[in-house]
Amino acid sequence: MSTPLLVRCSVSLFLLAFVPQSSAQQAAPPQPSAQQLDIQRLSLEDRQRMLDLLHIQSLRMGPTSRPEPQPGRTGLVNYDESKANPYPELPDPLVLKNGDKVTSAKIWWNRRRPEIVEDFDREVYGRAPKNTPKVKWEATAATRGMNGDVPIVTKQLLGHVDNSSYPEIAVDIQLTLTTPTSVTGPVPVIMEFGYGAGPRGAGRAPAPPVVPGPTWQQQVLAKGWGYASLLPTSVQADNGAGLRQGIIGLVNKGQPRKVDDWGALRAWAWGASRALDYFETDKSVDAKRVGLEGHSRFGKAAIVAMAYDDRFAIAFVSSSGEGGAKLHRRYWGEMVENVAAPNEYHWMAGNFLKYSGPLNANDLPVDSHELVALCAPRPVFLSAGATEGDGWVDAKGTFLAGAGAGPVYKLLGKKDLGTTEFPSMETGLMEGDVSFRQHSAGHTPAPNWPVFIAFADRYFNAAPVTSSRGGR
Repeated sequence: MSTPLLVRCSVSLFLLAFVPQSSAQQAAPPQPSAQQLDIQRLSLEDRQRMLDLLHIQSLRMGPTSRPEPQPGRTGLVNYDESKANPYPELPDPLVLKNGDKVTSAKIWWNRRRPEIVEDFDREVYGRAPKNTPKVKWEATAATRGMNGDVPIVTKQLLGHVDNSSYPEIAVDIQLTLTTPTSVTGPVPVIMEFGYGAGPRGAGRAPAPPVVPGPTWQQQVLAKGWGYASLLPTSVQADNGAGLRQGIIGLVNKGQPRKVDDWGALRAWAWGASRALDYFETDKSVDAKRVGLEGHSRFGKAAIVAMAYDDRFAIAFVSSSGEGGAKLHRRYWGEMVENVAAPNEYHWMAGNFLKYSGPLNANDLPVDSHELVALCAPRPVFLSAGATEGDGWVDAKGTFLAGAGAGPVYKLLGKKDLGTTEFPSMETGLMEGDVSFRQHSAGHTPAPNWPVFIAFADRYFNAAPVTSSRGGR
């Protein structure tokens, strides 16, 4: 069966989106194709339908990422720290809705954590259906070879999602798994949300640049671990036009979303959980030691997947920005209003649009420090680059989210960041179970891969961290 048009084009259609500062001097991107323009039109129509459901007449526009005009944006991005905190008071993750304090792990798991999850489900990421179709995994190829000087075997896998309830939509999850053949027994695996191949067009998030030295995959193999790559857009297209296709469209039988239905980030996270289901059946994988990595928009997906499925052992959240680990309430870089725009709104629940007008970020019942807290007690590494090249994602706002999650980690017997003072460039805060480092490069995870691997090695060489609650 051929891949649907909206899925094929989803990676290349980022028509109004952010280009990192370092690329501002590059040649103008090619003009969108007729297919891309059609997807843009359908996305605008779907977003307007959601605004009508919410009785919203207009939304505020987010800032531009660079001085020249950008369609759908107004005003230059703020990188002035003196203006960055209009709403300094964050929701307290350890205070119940009734005002009572959370004083024990039991109260956290049984009462407070479900409150936070409900708020994220309803207002931010949307509700994943209670019952989703089963996935049948097929190994389509297995190839032996070398990566550097390490012998490997790579499996190409397809996860066929049961579409018997609505055969008009087919979803086949694309996954690759590579393990070292020289290691006896199951190995830990780091799974990335991958970018796939093919033309990108005017993209916000091109694949990170290649840097000299060993690739992250070679660094992982040097530890005796395996690696995997999940193609998110094989689960759900990265545009609003695709919301009636993919797993969201399949579950909804081709109908449009309700205001609290899941968006693409939750769908991509669901796909990661289905990959983990497969790993639990593969004898070459230690499924108790599977970590996640995602960069940029897929950094958002990584922290969401980590928060919602407690089987993942560890996460590397790279340059995730607004909608990821950056505090929503910060006035710096990418804003709530940017994610509510036509090229990004599909990541979130329809209800999220409210916070770009008539409400604002301070009206959100939760913030991203509580998303990080949902990962506790498992380890999380938060990463960002320098303001010159990666300012859009707000390194300090990401750090503050990690710091804000600290009380929950401590309540559960783990270590926090150890400080609330933003560290200097390339000073890693790596001693706790929630950790942070800002590197001096641009919009890339590359400089922090060795740091993350050393961080993960502490846990992969110890007993797995588990929790008594979580979801799939």
